[in-house]
Amino acid sequence: MIETPPSLTTVPVDLGPKAYPVRIGPGALGLLGEEILARGFRPGVRVLVVTNPDVDGPYGDRACRSLAQAGFRSERLVLEAGEDQKTPATVSRIHQAAYDLQLERGSLIVALGGGVVGDMAGFAAATWLRGIAVVQVPTTLLAMVDAAIGGKTGVNHPGGKNLIGAFHQPSLVLVDPCTLETLPPRELQAGMAEVIKYGVIADPVLFEALEGHGSLAGLGDLGPALLDRILRRSATAKARVVAADEREGSLRAILNYGHTLGHVVETLTGYRRYLHGEAVAIGMVAAGILSRELGLWTAAEEARQRQLIARTGLPLEAPPLEAEAVRECLLRDKKVRDGRVRFVLPTRIGAVELRDDVPLEAALSALMQTTPARS
Repeated sequence: MIETPPSLTTVPVDLGPKAYPVRIGPGALGLLGEEILARGFRPGVRVLVVTNPDVDGPYGDRACRSLAQAGFRSERLVLEAGEDQKTPATVSRIHQAAYDLQLERGSLIVALGGGVVGDMAGFAAATWLRGIAVVQVPTTLLAMVDAAIGGKTGVNHPGGKNLIGAFHQPSLVLVDPCTLETLPPRELQAGMAEVIKYGVIADPVLFEALEGHGSLAGLGDLGPALLDRILRRSATAKARVVAADEREGSLRAILNYGHTLGHVVETLTGYRRYLHGEAVAIGMVAAGILSRELGLWTAAEEARQRQLIARTGLPLEAPPLEAEAVRECLLRDKKVRDGRVRFVLPTRIGAVELRDDVPLEAALSALMQTTPARS
């Protein structure tokens, strides 16, 4: 019996000469080599696959087998997992592997993993030989709907998240939802924070679909139909914003909803207590409080957001934090302009605005209201 190749959906990221597709569908990983050939790479090109042990075990051989079948020469670099690994020292390891494999300007790096792997591998590709190609193969929900799309790459500095980085668009994003089957439930829940974010900032239809679905805490709860809708609508929302504002001059900043205060939580807890999506969820709760207190949206809309976040199993409360440390962290955020912190604040479900006139004390108060002592 001849197996039918999987059918993939395409979401285009329209960036002129830097345009690329997001290809989505069950079984996509087995088409990795074929999809890279379709992007104009020739057989025989050297490929460095960057991954971590959790992903390499179930998916590394499959990815490399697909590359070999397409005629590519690949090697794997398996890095330790975790946000605390996202450092310049780890990127140096990728550079060394690129040197050892003799990657040339026509070579490419494949990022096989979640957002941490994608950020580091993308940054290494951006800086090796002043820029070589990268293909993103996300294996977490958070990376599938957000981190792998848009070309933001980088690593953390001890003083803040993603302060070191570059814009470097991938040549291809290949999304295989089957890889979510081995994703720990907590990681899946973290990805749902970014999905809810898209609903709040730009897609009320997606938000309402999530509201009407019941439990959202596990892969089985979502089901294939809703999962497919999540992947397609989230990718479409991200692609539309990136195409309009590639380097975050204005519009793209709305994708930071929940991230400004979420990054404070991540940074001040040493990137160990919370997953990125968990911190973003807390940041969205705080931003919702702030927006209500500024009169930008209603208490009912704030409650809808809070209830949806709660149904995914994501945290709603920040840990106790020192007020002065929060202020310092906010002022060192990479989105600060002329000493003003820019906040993305919702005006209704499906719409947000950028504000740089929010008193720092108001933002601090909103975050502190999410702590157990004040909730």
